[in-house]
Amino acid sequence: MRTRNNATEIFRQLAEGMGHSGSPGFYATLVERLANLVGVDHVLVADVTQLHQAETLAVWSNGRLLSNVTYPLVGTPCETAINSESCLYAHDVQLRFPDDKLLGELGAESYLGRPLYAADGALIGLLAVLKNSPMQLDELANEILQIAAAQAGAELGRQKAEQALRASEEVARESERRLDTLLNHLPGMAYRCFNDRDWTMQVVSQGAEALTGYRPDELQGNRVTSFAALIHPDDQEKLFDEVQLAIASKRPYRVVYRLKHRDGGNRWMWEQGQAVMGHDGEVVCLEGFISDVTDQQESQRVQNAVLQVASTVTTRVGDGYFQQLIATLIEVLEADAGFIALLHTSPQGEEEVYGQATTVSMVVSGEQREQHAFALRGSPSEQVVLEREAVMHDGPPLLLAGTQLPVRAWIGRRLDNANGEAIGVMMVFYRQPLTTNAFATSVLQILSTGAAAELERRRDHRHMHQLAYTDSTTGLPNRTRFMELLAQMWQEAHHTGQGLSLLLLDIRRFKEVNDLHGHQVGDQLLVSVADRLQKISHAYGPLARLSGDEFAMLVADADIRNINDLVEQLRSAVTQPLQLERRVFNLDVSIGYARYPHDVSQAGELFNAASIALHHAKRRDNSTCPYTQAMHHALQRRQRMTERLSVAISENKLELYFQPQVDLASGQLTGAEALCRWHDAEWGWVSPGEFIPLAEERGLIRLLGDWVLEESARQLMAWGTQNKQALPGRLSINISAQQFADPELTQHIAQLMAGVPPNAISLELTESDFMRDPDQAVEITHTMRKAGYALSIDDFGTGYSSLSYLRRFAADALKIDISFVREMLDNHHDRTIVQTIIAMAKALEMKTVAEGVETRAQARLLADMGCNEAQGYWFGRPLPANEFAAAWLNK
Repeated sequence: MRTRNNATEIFRQLAEGMGHSGSPGFYATLVERLANLVGVDHVLVADVTQLHQAETLAVWSNGRLLSNVTYPLVGTPCETAINSESCLYAHDVQLRFPDDKLLGELGAESYLGRPLYAADGALIGLLAVLKNSPMQLDELANEILQIAAAQAGAELGRQKAEQALRASEEVARESERRLDTLLNHLPGMAYRCFNDRDWTMQVVSQGAEALTGYRPDELQGNRVTSFAALIHPDDQEKLFDEVQLAIASKRPYRVVYRLKHRDGGNRWMWEQGQAVMGHDGEVVCLEGFISDVTDQQESQRVQNAVLQVASTVTTRVGDGYFQQLIATLIEVLEADAGFIALLHTSPQGEEEVYGQATTVSMVVSGEQREQHAFALRGSPSEQVVLEREAVMHDGPPLLLAGTQLPVRAWIGRRLDNANGEAIGVMMVFYRQPLTTNAFATSVLQILSTGAAAELERRRDHRHMHQLAYTDSTTGLPNRTRFMELLAQMWQEAHHTGQGLSLLLLDIRRFKEVNDLHGHQVGDQLLVSVADRLQKISHAYGPLARLSGDEFAMLVADADIRNINDLVEQLRSAVTQPLQLERRVFNLDVSIGYARYPHDVSQAGELFNAASIALHHAKRRDNSTCPYTQAMHHALQRRQRMTERLSVAISENKLELYFQPQVDLASGQLTGAEALCRWHDAEWGWVSPGEFIPLAEERGLIRLLGDWVLEESARQLMAWGTQNKQALPGRLSINISAQQFADPELTQHIAQLMAGVPPNAISLELTESDFMRDPDQAVEITHTMRKAGYALSIDDFGTGYSSLSYLRRFAADALKIDISFVREMLDNHHDRTIVQTIIAMAKALEMKTVAEGVETRAQARLLADMGCNEAQGYWFGRPLPANEFAAAWLNK
């Protein structure tokens, strides 16, 4: 037992390891410390990706760090761990997960995993500890793992947040770069300067050199000359006064003046700008644009158009940006229509070619039009894509795609992404022929960079949104999107006072389809099932795919009759035969559902309630189950019982009782059966009929079976050293099906019961458990018999065993099930079955033991039939070890 000082030292070491948070060696330090503190052989921390894979961040194994690996979660204990608060496989984890290669490489015998959560509660990773022998962790170790999991989740969440921030900053830098590219390709000079007499420049675009003859860096900070010194002396005061008047009037300024070029010549400049005001109302700086208008009236028009467009769309993003951009372009270029379209590729042989385009924004005769898809081949857009820029001055009239507008002239510019690949087109159209196109092509050329950048950002955003919120197999919303929909619809239902129902569907036996026919066929089935369900969901509410074979549907404001009708429609849709190629599949479905506010009061509770209902639906014959509060309480009890049973096993709080087995002819004691009993401090006596099936379901049965074997050995040796009469015959011990699946079971039992001769033990396995894998059972039973153990087939008559296998089993006895013994005096069918079992056992040279004998008449009839031995209340109830010894061994 660890002392307080030991615990303090352990938490000190754990805290030191976590003190490396934020450093590159955090995870490596953490796994090393955990391995030493918890006393395990392997520790790993992993990031769980959206591809249902784990990418290890650090792996400690047998005293050293291993290289990080990536492995799929399917078929591993980690898959179970990320779906629960804590997942323990105390031993034989490799047998439970034979496809997990990592377990085999590590040589792990036991496993404990915990999920890692970010600050917002999102699952992001897992922490696992493994041991090359069975694992029993005390409360301190569990606390250490809980703290470590919380810290590892916080660190992983922090790192992911930093990665997201860096990505966001990269996007911002890219936007700034593109803006800089746009500004520096304008035929003029963009600037930011102080409002002083020198017009001291802070920022100057590359166009300054063509405008003034000075490089931007020579003008910035008046390094070579001030901008004011370049202004013609006759224009300096007039220019300064006009700018100050505009600032005082809180309006932009537009001025024309002469500028002395570095080559000595004077040029006319046209400038537009405005003051940037601080919170105190003082001028921070001036921002504007200057262009050379000496001999370029057309250039002036271009700049006016660009500035008009830029000032109109600068604050808009996405569809709003494109709508305003194309509308303003049509206005300044005096066109009749225009659009921005996104290109789509389609496969042709081994290459991808542009086959279609879809208008992102389209304006015709001043009106916005809906998005429209059109074939690229033969359209004006095809020439634009091929030539990058194209003009038609006067051509044969054609109807603009998706409209009734006849056009004769058009101008187009291709929109390229950052890699120079075509992603769209920007075009304007005219009813009448064009006489010139220099102005329009210049405007389109200038604005195409910004339009292409926004189109690429919009396309990438939609693609990322689709990846993040759409199931790639069925095209339905995925779990993330569904949880958002649930929150939104619950908020609406909460505010309006209406109801909201959540239905969860699980396709039964779908795993068999994947196992037998492969995942490709499984995916095709899922798509077909999703299509059927979606046809129904259109009339009710959103449908999503949550996981492999689980779907979910939300229904707003529906009464129970509508829900019941919907359930039947969904069931019918899934259960109708489904044909894929030459195969016909007959599927079934389990449906659980819950309603707000009838069943729960919160959105999160609604999902949990439906999940509980689905869990119960999977156990029912009709496979449909509405949520009830009793289910919640039962689940809570099973969870608490699992936790308390695990503690009871590890802390030796269980007890063995012993029931005598008697020879029916002589009445002498021939042995006893060891029976596990559990008295809980809070619940009192817990029925074996409740906690033993729970142990089998929750992975505790092997741990419980080992305890029974060890405790039986201890008690047999204790009776032998207390000067009491040794137990005659053998002690019968029940073996579970999960234990019997271990090919090394015989050696395992010998290790647990060291000191007890095999001829003192009889191992019992139910008939149904024998028949799960009869070939393996034959091999194991022969190994046990060879080692000296006796074997009994328990509950015989209930498992439908094959006589051909029965004669091959190396069994010594058949135990007649209590269900036949109880009614055999009054039911001739049961009496015939008992007689048949006894006769068959004699023919196979096995003895028979009857269970549940409660009356003298039953005992006499069994003896007359030739049954060898019996146990039951008529002979004696199960007793604690001391009472059993006093009653039976000291006679």
